[in-house]
Amino acid sequence: MSAEATAVATEGVFPSQALSEAIAAEWVTSGDYRIRPEAIQPASIDLRLGDFAWALRCSFLPDVDSTVEEKIEGLAFQKVDLRDGAVLERDRPYLVPLIEELALPEDVRAKANPKSSTGRLDVFTRVLTDRHHRFDEIRAGYSGKLYLEVVPRSFAIQVRTGLSLNQLRLARGDVRLGDEEIRHMQGGKQPLLYLDSQALPESQLSVADGLFLSVDLSGPADRIVGYRAKKNSLPVDLSRIRAYRWTDYWDPVYPEAGGRIVLEPEIFYLLLSAEGVCIPPQIAAEMMAYDPTAGELRTHYAGFFDPGFGYDPAGVRHGSRAALEVRARDVSFMVEHRQPVCKLGLERTSAPA
Repeated sequence: MSAEATAVATEGVFPSQALSEAIAAEWVTSGDYRIRPEAIQPASIDLRLGDFAWALRCSFLPDVDSTVEEKIEGLAFQKVDLRDGAVLERDRPYLVPLIEELALPEDVRAKANPKSSTGRLDVFTRVLTDRHHRFDEIRAGYSGKLYLEVVPRSFAIQVRTGLSLNQLRLARGDVRLGDEEIRHMQGGKQPLLYLDSQALPESQLSVADGLFLSVDLSGPADRIVGYRAKKNSLPVDLSRIRAYRWTDYWDPVYPEAGGRIVLEPEIFYLLLSAEGVCIPPQIAAEMMAYDPTAGELRTHYAGFFDPGFGYDPAGVRHGSRAALEVRARDVSFMVEHRQPVCKLGLERTSAPA
């Protein structure tokens, strides 16, 4: 069977082997740049920054009658060369043409999200495509360029051509698991959530078009339960790994009596889920922003949880806790231990990753 025929065979989110086939079929291309094997994750492809960025005076969306580059006329005021690296300022939107382009079949759609390392640093990203008025969602059959809007929030960042800030998933058909399917998985041989090394009882499972996670704020007053981003730190060069002291960029957060903290408005926090998360190989997950009717709170920029996250086929390890990226809006907001703060959407893959 040809690569193209194999890649179109089954409904679901594309796992790594199907993504490799899609690249071979040239549904995802990169011109003179080769898509390296390490760019293929269990259910996503890392996308890379191109040679330049436009500095914009405001964000925008194209419409059905315009391309992205037509729309930025009058909005872009500076072209920034990324080939040797450049610093992107805080709270300034930039638009970067990505190296990768798409030529999707009519029954294959795509979705983009920031990489986890991008979200951890409070770098807001979202993908734009020509003649489409939604961020990050790429319509079935799309053929054309991809553009990444980048807005550093807490820290200025230094980036360069070829750096990956976001990732892409391909999917076909109805992939989302319903709440009853989620409950069935939790009560079966592959529980999705654990608490204190025990599968969370199905009676304690909180689902509503997805699976809710709560925050861990337990422990004594001297236990660090999270981190709060410092303002006015030096820029972070995203190509440097393990090169910085966390204390230069973060302040520790300690719980108040009763297991709670008060989030200051418009300050970025890193917290931890109370539950251990276990995503089996045949499932992909996406962290979704929490319902704003539950409080002036936004959680999680980094959207994709790979198949196999926290999974141990031997059953010895009981999930991995999720890092939660949290910002209160407008007013100070109190968060208590085990309060639901985010939601996982679960999707079936076309084959185990």
